[in-house]
Order: sequence, then C-alpha cells, then structure tokens
Amino acid sequence: NVGGGYIEKNSDQYSIRGIGLIEKIEDIEKIIIKGNHGIPVYLSQVADIEYGKGLRVGGVTQDGDGEVVSGIVMMLKGANSREVAQNVHAKIEEIKPSLPDGITIDEFYNREDLIDKTIKTVETNLIEGGIIVIFVLILLLGNLRAGFIVASVIPLSMLFAIIMMYLFNVSGNLMSLGAIDFGLIVDGAVIIVESVIVAIAAKIHLNKHPLTKTEFDETIYFSSTSIIKSAIFGILIIIVVYLPIFALGGIEGKMFKPMAFTVGFALVGALLLSITYVPMMCSLILKRDMSEKETFADKIMAKLKKIYVPSLEFALKNKKLTVSAAIIILVISLITFTRLGGEFIPKLDEGDLAYQIVRVPGVSLTESINIGTQVEKILLKKFPEVKTVVTKTGAPELATDPMGPEFSDVIVILKPKNEWTSAETKEELIEKIQAELSIVPGIGISFTQPIELKFNELISGARGDIAIKIFGDDLTILSNKGNDVASIMSSVQGSEDVSVQQVEGLPQLQIKINREKISKYGINVDEVNNVIETALAGKNSGVVFEGDMKFDIVLKYDPEFTSDINSIKNILVASVDNVMIPLSELADIDVKEGPAEITRDNGKRRIVIQGNVRGRDIESFVNELKSKINSELELPPGYVIEYGGQFKNLESARNRLMLAVPVSLFFIFALLFVTFNSVKQGLLVFSGIPFAVVGGIFALVVRDLPFSISAGIGFIALFGVAVLNGIVMIAFFNRLEEEGITNIHDRIISGTSSRLRPILMTAMVASLGFIPMALSTGSGAEVQRPLATVVIGGLISSTLLTLIVLPVLYGIFNKHTNPEYSFEKQ
Repeated sequence: NVGGGYIEKNSDQYSIRGIGLIEKIEDIEKIIIKGNHGIPVYLSQVADIEYGKGLRVGGVTQDGDGEVVSGIVMMLKGANSREVAQNVHAKIEEIKPSLPDGITIDEFYNREDLIDKTIKTVETNLIEGGIIVIFVLILLLGNLRAGFIVASVIPLSMLFAIIMMYLFNVSGNLMSLGAIDFGLIVDGAVIIVESVIVAIAAKIHLNKHPLTKTEFDETIYFSSTSIIKSAIFGILIIIVVYLPIFALGGIEGKMFKPMAFTVGFALVGALLLSITYVPMMCSLILKRDMSEKETFADKIMAKLKKIYVPSLEFALKNKKLTVSAAIIILVISLITFTRLGGEFIPKLDEGDLAYQIVRVPGVSLTESINIGTQVEKILLKKFPEVKTVVTKTGAPELATDPMGPEFSDVIVILKPKNEWTSAETKEELIEKIQAELSIVPGIGISFTQPIELKFNELISGARGDIAIKIFGDDLTILSNKGNDVASIMSSVQGSEDVSVQQVEGLPQLQIKINREKISKYGINVDEVNNVIETALAGKNSGVVFEGDMKFDIVLKYDPEFTSDINSIKNILVASVDNVMIPLSELADIDVKEGPAEITRDNGKRRIVIQGNVRGRDIESFVNELKSKINSELELPPGYVIEYGGQFKNLESARNRLMLAVPVSLFFIFALLFVTFNSVKQGLLVFSGIPFAVVGGIFALVVRDLPFSISAGIGFIALFGVAVLNGIVMIAFFNRLEEEGITNIHDRIISGTSSRLRPILMTAMVASLGFIPMALSTGSGAEVQRPLATVVIGGLISSTLLTLIVLPVLYGIFNKHTNPEYSFEKQ
C-alpha cells in the first residue's frame, strides 16, 4: 500500500491511498514475472504457491505421549518471582475457558512451589527458634515477667525489620530471612533486664522491704544506664560486622545482601527497643517486692558456679598453661581450616530433577525426539516417584535457549518423598535412573536440577558444577586436548557426568565454489550462493497479512529437485549470457565432516569440558584436578586453560571477603576503643574473635561440612557476637575497679561470678536460636545449615574464652595489685 497525499473538494479533504497489499494466495498466483510478446507469465505457471512449514530446529515431548507446544514465562529484572508466578497462574486460569476444544494449558514446572517450600522452612525455623529462645530466657532469668519483657522484643524488632524491608524493597525469602536469630536480637535486652533484676533484688535485700515507686524507678534507671553503653556498642558491633557482605558482588552479592539488610534492620530495631522500650516495660511490669526465695534458675546458676569458679581459679593459677593451650587449639583449628575444602554455595534440594541428553553431532531432529520419547517412557514405567517428564530438544522458535538437535533438556517433576518406593534419597534415585537409561544407545546424560542447570550456565557458560575451558585456534587440537582433559577429570574421585563440547564431527554437504570456473561464465560467488540459498533453504521474499497474523513468503525449490546429491548437482545457475549452467560445473560437491559448533569468549575460540561433583567438596576436587592436569597435559604454544563454574565464584567471593573482612575488623576494634578508651582493653575483647573462629571451624569438621560462602557469612556474624560478652565482662571489671576493688584476683572472681548468668544467657539464646536452622531438613535448609553450624560452634568456644581465657588475659595485662586489699574482708 502507498499514500498519495490528499485532494480538496469543496470544504472536504480526501486522503489518497493506493491499495496493492497481498491479502491471499490468489494474489500471489497472479503476480506477473515476465511478459512474452504481450502474453503475461504468471507466478502460478512456474511455481506451486501453498501453505508450508518453516525450518524446524526444535521440539517438545511430554510423558512419552508425543509432541506438545511449550512456553516459558520470562520475568523482568527486579520483579518478584513469587508474585509473577501467581499472576501468570491466574492469567492461565482466565484463558482456559476460551481455549478451542481439545486444547489445554497445563503447568509442568512452577518456581513458586520451591519458593513456598523454602519460606515454609524459614517460618518453621523461626517459630521453633523463637520458642526455644523464650523458654531459655524464662528458665535462666528465673522471672516470668522479665522473660516476657525480653521475649516481646522479638516481634517488635521483626515488625521494625519488615517495615524497613518494605521501604527498601527487600523481599522476604530464604536468604533475607534465613539468618534471623531471635537469640541474637534479644542479646541487648537480656543484658539490660538481667542487670535490672539483679539491682532490684539487691536493693530489696539491702532495704529489707519492698521498694517504693520512686526507689523502683531510680533502681531501674541506674542499673540500665550503668550497662546500656556496653549493650549499645555490643549491638553496634554486631551490625558493623555485616558490612563486608555489602562488598560481595555477582551471584553471591545478590544472594546475601538481602540477608545483611534484614539482620541489620532487626538489630537496629532491637537496639532502639533495648534503650527505650525495655527499661520502660521493666518499670511497668516487674514487681517491686521480688521474692528473695531461691528460684529454679538460681539453683542452676549456683551449681554452675560451683563448677565454674574452681575451674577459673585453676586457670588463674596456671596462666601460662591456659594461654598456651588456647593458642595451641587456635593453631590446630587454623591448620584444620586449610583442609576443610570448599564450595561456592551448598546445593539446594529443589525437589525435582533435570538432565541433559547429548547425542552425536548430526543426528536428525526426528531421531532426537524419538530418543527423548523413549527416555520418558522408561522413566514413567520404571520409577513411580516420577510425576511427569518434559523433554525440550533443539532450539525454540524464539532462540532464548539455543541448542543443536543433538541436545535435549529434560525436566523430571517428582512426587513428594513420602510417595517414593524405589529409592529413599535423590542420590539413590539418580543412580538407578542412570542404570536404566544406560540401555539407550548413543546418548550421554548429565544430571542436575532445573534451577541449578540454568544457574551453572549463567555463571560459567556450562551446565556442570565444573567447567574447564581451553582456548586456541585449531578446532582439531582443541578437540583432542578436550578429550585428554575429560579423561583426566574422569579419573578424579567424585567426578560424574563428564562431557566434552562437540566442536567437530558434524556431517556436511559442502559446496565449494570454483572461482576459476565461475569466472569463465561471468558469474560471481554471490550469485552462486544466492541460488544455493534460495533452492535449498528458501529465501524470504515478502510478507502476507491475514488479520493479526503474519506469514513470510518463502521462495525455494520443490523438494523433488533437492532430495539427493545428484539433484543438487543439477541445480541450474544463469550465466552472464543467460545460459543455464549445472551447479556441478561451478563447484565441487561432496559430503565431509565440518565444525559442529564454534564458540568464543572475548573473541577467542574455546572448547568446554564440564562435569559434576558428587561425594566431595568442589575446592579439593578442583585442586586435585589442577595438579593432575598440570603434570599430565601439555598444551601447544598459544593454547590456554581456564577453570570456571562454581569454583570460580567461590574464589571471587573469597577474594572480596579477604579485602572486606579486615576493614570490618578494624571498625570493630575502633568501636571497642571508643567503648573503653583503651587499646589494651580493646585488644582483650578483640581476642574473642579468633577464639570464636576455633569453635566455628571444629563445628564444620564435626558435621562434615566444607567451607562455603554460607559458612563465611556465619563467621562474619560470629565476629560481632564473640565480642559482645567480652564487652560486658571487661565493662563490669572496670565498674568494680571504680567501686574500689583493686585486687585483680578478687575483681576477676567477683566480676565473672556476677556476669556468669548474662554471659551464659546471651550465648545460649543466640546459639540455641540457631539450632532449628542447623538441624532442619526442609527445602532450603542446605543453605542455612553451614551458617548456623558456624555460629553455634563459635559461640561455644567464644563463651569458654570469655569465662576462662579472657579473665586470665585480663589478669596478665593488669599486674598492678594491692596485696593488702582483700575482697572477702571488704
């Protein structure tokens, strides 16, 4: 169609429109391609015009019942995946009634299912952790009302955190809520409430009668303010230690920054509540006539003191032995840490399986689809655990995930585990599936999970846990060296599903144009290639619109004339004199093997060898693999090997933390210096950090967990908690010194005995709050487990340090004593 401007007639204006748009097949048939002595030659006289099929490069099958049409919903960057999934589901339900008869839309994979399972795990862990924390608080405080005051900080802090999450657009999920520890949140409140209870009890004992309202409020005020500085700086330090997480980039930054935000918000809320709400609630709720009768908590603490005080006396008498033993344990733990192994992030059990089928290059799409259907039937027949199987072969119409027809991605949706009969674990199920599929000839299979498959491809360009890339120019050399690396990788313990990118071996019908021959006929290369493209592949020549639908007009030879090599040799090409020359006269036509795939990174050719790791950590696997490759593989000059996959992300994240953590430690020490205005006392409290790391390392060893970024975040969280009790202890020593107790031994015994309850409480509620997370087996628990394990183990060793080693160090650094002064006499 064309526009012809407009004309004016009287007072009207008319637009001019020339209409010549093709609307139906008959319009194409009547196109005149030539006139011969006034007689038109129509297109329909030399060609068949009909509806046909485009070039097909992919297909989808389901449950062994043949082909289906599949679609994938792409989420916009920054959108909430759960909301998107819910909206898509609602839209599908809205569309279903309007579908033609016999056509249905079924969801076979929905990420929302996994999200709901992980959120359920987080909810369960938080509820169980909260119950444990509240129980321990009431038990050790020995006062139900005091326990209620501290426990009430939990929901109020979480409410503050949720409001801040909303304002900062942080969604609630496994990562953002997964590190919340209610015990950690109430640490500041515990310190203040315990101080208030002790002060009130002491005041009542001194006065021999219940306190007046004025005396009661004054006691709360002075006991709170005397300890509030320690509580504030302790919580601030815990917040500061999370700063290195914001230095993380890439995948690890996306995963753990929301966690740092949420924990930070909750701690800020807890800090504000501890210095305002908690003292006020103490004044409103606590009794002014507390009974002096010994409570169950008092009995527990009395028994603990009978064990603790003699142990501390022994340590004080044997300072060198105590410090030496602590240093030896620290050194042993650091040596142990180097042998832990490492992984980027623990594998999250998605509940479903995914695997990739690889066939020889050159296999037809039809044969690939048939093999995929055969595999589906085997899975559904042999394994009652399988709910549905969907196989995507080749590339989709919109190349969001381009693959050759020799590749298939298979999504296996599994039933709930309580319905499994042939296997108890996913690892056992995978082994049995591999055994059954081994009877299918000509395929290689690599097992993973739906999200993990895409995750690995995103971070390394390969779908395995480990990706090794060899860069070079010659495809044959790359292929040979790739096979050598694959052989070496297969010999390393823990390797599974090893495969090499197929860069050679694709059968091709090569038409090599002879430039000398075509020059004799006045034909150039473009003209010959144009004929080859039009005759065999087809060439777009226009578009036909039918309503809202659009169809390409494709010009190509009838398959009758291109069905075999001889037919192709007889394709005619017009010379400059319009003489028709057979293609065989202008080119050499033969079947040869050519490149199956040519891929580049940063403009350099490469080949990828990939594999999965099972039964061991990735870091030790890669280190052993590197050692073997360095000793057994010799690369020609100009060829380079590079290691990728999750191992590379682990190295990247670890390097970032190596820079960020020292900065965080500096801030911790700076806050300690501000707290005590003393380098010596700051260093004393700071010593809690390395000794807290000891427990975290040994806890990983006991649970057979490698170092991961999750464990690294646990160590970071541990730094803040480790110094909190040290601050309380040293601050109380200083308070005793101000009150006139100058004898170091007496000051230590008195201070530690008085602070035993709050130190044990803060350590116990913080560690026990992580117990559900450490022991959980729900979806997503794998990511939380190392973090919780490190914190629990670290708090145990940190508490022992605070109660035993820290007083010894305090005694060593404060040798000026008054031997004539006795605390007992005073």
